Amino acid sequence: MKQGSGVVMNRLKELIRDLQDLYMLSFKGVLNIFKRPFYFKDAIEQMDYAGAGSFFIIFIVALFVGMALSLQLSAELSRLGMKVYTGKVVGISVIRELGPVVAALVFTGRVGAGMASELGLMVLGHQVDTLRVFGIDPIKKLVTPRIVSSIIMLPALTIIGDAVSLFGGYYIAVFVSNQSGALYWSSIREELVFENVFSGAIKPFVFGYLIACICCYIGLSTKGGATGLRKSTTRAVVASIIMIIVSDFILTRVLLYVLGFSI
Repeated sequence: MKQGSGVVMNRLKELIRDLQDLYMLSFKGVLNIFKRPFYFKDAIEQMDYAGAGSFFIIFIVALFVGMALSLQLSAELSRLGMKVYTGKVVGISVIRELGPVVAALVFTGRVGAGMASELGLMVLGHQVDTLRVFGIDPIKKLVTPRIVSSIIMLPALTIIGDAVSLFGGYYIAVFVSNQSGALYWSSIREELVFENVFSGAIKPFVFGYLIACICCYIGLSTKGGATGLRKSTTRAVVASIIMIIVSDFILTRVLLYVLGFSI
């Protein structure tokens, strides 16, 4: 019994230590944005990898998410005689929730995993230690450019994904469910109010920051060769996905309260 309690306490201490280290890395990563030297080239390279490299998969996923959502809503709303509200529901669902979350999950699977594995390989190859020997701060050189690229490119990809999802929904609504295209777009325009746009726009910045910090921290904590690298990459993706879902709920609750929505 005492041995079991000791294991639990050790795990709890390890978790608290990890959270503390993650907080410090996240804090320093943001502060370094405003300190010299500025690694613009590294940031641009990371933006190219995170943005241009993720465009195609975001496009495909967002298109079929919008089509599936519109198809399901058309089928259900038609049973209630409310098919004309398909565009309205698709619009508010994509703009406020599905767009940011889907883009963040895809971003995690591609970019977050890449960050963790790349930094983990650098740790195992002693490249991070080499940076320290030459007096270069690894957080400034490696983490800050990835944070900058994530908080810039994920919102941009989310906007693209939202637009593609809405066009996918339009295709199903008009060419499959035989609805009015003009009515579909007018319903969506009605939902492009400040409350909805702000709610959908603030989430990608938070998601991008969380993904970059978590994946960079776990990548820099890699130990144990190839097996450790595999475990670190898996941990980074799983932890990022969990944080996206949890933070999405928290942000939604806070934004609904701040923007005056009644529940």
